[in-house]
Amino acid sequence: MVEVSIPGHKVLRLSHLVLDYNGTLAVDGEVVDGVREALDALAGQVRIHVVTADTFGKAASRLEGFPCELVVLSTEDQALAKREYVERLGAGGVAAVGNGRNDRLMLADAALGVAVVQGEGAAVETLLAADLVCPNIVPALELLANPLRLVATLRS
Repeated sequence: MVEVSIPGHKVLRLSHLVLDYNGTLAVDGEVVDGVREALDALAGQVRIHVVTADTFGKAASRLEGFPCELVVLSTEDQALAKREYVERLGAGGVAAVGNGRNDRLMLADAALGVAVVQGEGAAVETLLAADLVCPNIVPALELLANPLRLVATLRS
């Protein structure tokens, strides 16, 4: 579990990390450099879930051997399906990371929502639903490994 008290904001007790794949962990279906190492570092602290529509059809093969559970969604109501997944885990204990419009609801409902802006960009609605924004996935994952960074950014 990752636990951090953010002055003037809230106490985070995170036991799950829910990640989008395309545009978040991967660009054009290929995992971003540094992701494997960052996920390996977090695997002992949180349970890692990748929830995706798998636009490029590469998620299962590219994540083979990674410390995560992969869930491939149908193409309908992805935003709702991602939010429902977070809710089933217990949204109060979830950090969620995404970039697409279909990630906005899960970021809004999670205890910590992080938007990333990489090669695909990020939907404005998703940016507005997030608690914070990172320039790419590796610094976003490092927030959980170094939770005082969350304090520095989110405190009042």
